[in-house]
Amino acid sequence: MASMIAGRATPQGTARYVTRFANRLPADHFRAFHGGLRAGSLGIGTYLGREDDATDQAYEKTVTRALERGLNVIDSAVNYRHQRSERAIGRALAAGIARRAFARDEIIVATKGGFIPFDREVPADPRGYFSDTYVRTGIVQPGDIAGGAHCMTPRFLDDQLERSRANLGVETIDVYYLHNPESELGELDRDAFMARMRAAFTALERAAGEGRIGVYGTATWNGYRQDPADADYLSLSEFTTLARQIAGDAHHFRAIQLPYNLAMPEAFTKGNQRLGEALVSTLDAAAKLGLYVMASAPIYQGKLAQNLPPMIAEYLPGLTTDAQRALQFVRSTPGVGTVLVGMKSIGHVDENAGVAAAPPVPWEQFQRLFTAA
Repeated sequence: MASMIAGRATPQGTARYVTRFANRLPADHFRAFHGGLRAGSLGIGTYLGREDDATDQAYEKTVTRALERGLNVIDSAVNYRHQRSERAIGRALAAGIARRAFARDEIIVATKGGFIPFDREVPADPRGYFSDTYVRTGIVQPGDIAGGAHCMTPRFLDDQLERSRANLGVETIDVYYLHNPESELGELDRDAFMARMRAAFTALERAAGEGRIGVYGTATWNGYRQDPADADYLSLSEFTTLARQIAGDAHHFRAIQLPYNLAMPEAFTKGNQRLGEALVSTLDAAAKLGLYVMASAPIYQGKLAQNLPPMIAEYLPGLTTDAQRALQFVRSTPGVGTVLVGMKSIGHVDENAGVAAAPPVPWEQFQRLFTAA
């Protein structure tokens, strides 16, 4: 591929990045990611926004600003804004690296594959686009699609990974997620689903071995918040066991992403993951299984950005806005690594960077939120 940015996030590069912000950000803003990497407790998400040039340009600016303010995790997906979010990130990375504002080995770039994406906009004939792009080319076979929109066969994932590498302009994607795999449980029984997961994990282990990705994981909405008896429940221990069966203890299944916020606290409060004879929370299970947690939807798409109860300000002091308090709640929760928040304006980046500059709330104070409730 032409004009690909070489390299990946490294322990040396992310340590250099941490050192650069030593006088501006507390040391506990940066968390220990797999393989010795250091990841900021806040990262930029790129899910929301119109599919237009103005939003592309806004994301280019905010990605650059976030990296300049100490937020070195960037999250996207190939289907976000019909591939436009990945491409905006790619342009921001290329420009910033060219002018030496930051280096590739300092940045953790994450994206996802699973949902069939359009290209820039909804085509006039969506069915024809899908047929021409995926069926006639042999990328997708009859029976591969679940829910009319989701696929995770090795052939499809390989295609999507290559599209994402081209969009982002990077040789290596640091974290690659299977995007909402629980979407397929509406049509598959558990055995058939796990067979598809085995094939997907095998393909992603191969991609890691080839250097196209660093590590992989699962990015979910419902799966890790459900009861074990629910049809779309996902088990972290089953997935970790699967990865070990495929690649041994050196497997690359090392990260998960799920929604967690003041209104959706299940990852912390709900004992739904079985480890041996015990049921523990998703955050506890992830920690015990060596999985890094990235939390999505921390302000619940703006619903938690204002009008929070006064007690939240009392127990999460030192901040000026409810949006900041909502982020502080998530990043202060034991077991959460990086909080991913969508940012489409410089003002939002600077507001959120103010949270990064504050120490997380100590456990003794944080737990009062739950005892008070």
